[in-house]
Amino acid sequence: MLKVTIDNILIEVEEGTTILQAARRIGGKVVPPAMCYYSSLKGTGGKCRTCLVKVAKTSAKDPRPMARLVASCSTPVQDGMVVENITSQEVKEARKGIVEFLLINHPLDCPVCDQAGECDLQDLSYGFGLEGTRFEEEKREFSVIDIGRYIKLHMNRCILCYRCVYTADQLTGGRVHGVLYRSDVSEIGTFISNSVENDFSGNMIDVCPVGALTDLTFRFRSRVWFLRPVDVHRECSRCTGKAVAWMFGSEIYRITGRKDAFGEVTDFICNECRFEKKEVSNWIIEGPRRINRQSVISANHYEKIKKQSIIKPIEGITMNPEEIS
Repeated sequence: MLKVTIDNILIEVEEGTTILQAARRIGGKVVPPAMCYYSSLKGTGGKCRTCLVKVAKTSAKDPRPMARLVASCSTPVQDGMVVENITSQEVKEARKGIVEFLLINHPLDCPVCDQAGECDLQDLSYGFGLEGTRFEEEKREFSVIDIGRYIKLHMNRCILCYRCVYTADQLTGGRVHGVLYRSDVSEIGTFISNSVENDFSGNMIDVCPVGALTDLTFRFRSRVWFLRPVDVHRECSRCTGKAVAWMFGSEIYRITGRKDAFGEVTDFICNECRFEKKEVSNWIIEGPRRINRQSVISANHYEKIKKQSIIKPIEGITMNPEEIS
């Protein structure tokens, strides 16, 4: 086991663990943000640079700091390594610059974007974004297009994280889309106007950290904070059948994959479950989904109790025992 210290917290991890993976074991604010890395997809990481951290001590054998900030998602830990994330002002300044670059071509259309309320870029810009912009040139503009029966592509919002490309590559047998061209003219597109029609294409929507890929069956229907997410499952021959149903009253507005604490899908689901099973009778409801109380999705609902429990308090809220009679 290797010992690594992240923001003054010591943890032991196995050899080959990256700094980001080690930080996720600690949890909380110690975890660097990640817009391109996805633990279940091979080859992801190292593209968005939002997870940069400072290595103040390379290892017990080499106490020198690394010359520059490194991507925590692709840098393996070493025994005795000391890492600074939120405790480093240099990291915070670098992250502000990265957010500014990500927003250079991103439109200010949060009020009409279906991803609003569950957008990683929104959270990142809220924490590290600037009040204004120094960008004076014209933004890149693309037409909004359908790249399949169920998916609409808003290339204006894309940050080229490559997640959707890796998802199509590793979950399906015939990827027909990818990153076209190079440098500042790069874009996501299909090969010779092909249509994305594979059985697991809907997972591209779930892995997208922004609103570049949207669900045509849910488009403009509701805001996520007006819906009630519940865990559901069904018998399916293509996937696990484990999903989340977003309900308004007794009606299912959309079906998505289940995500963990870091916003990554734990079970990829097929298009039949996602797009074609929108009746409550299609599913077995397990119960309400637990959501971080800091999330906008939890606004105005979700666990209604008169008194909080000391043993099992609402997530994100601490209670003084004297406040409970």
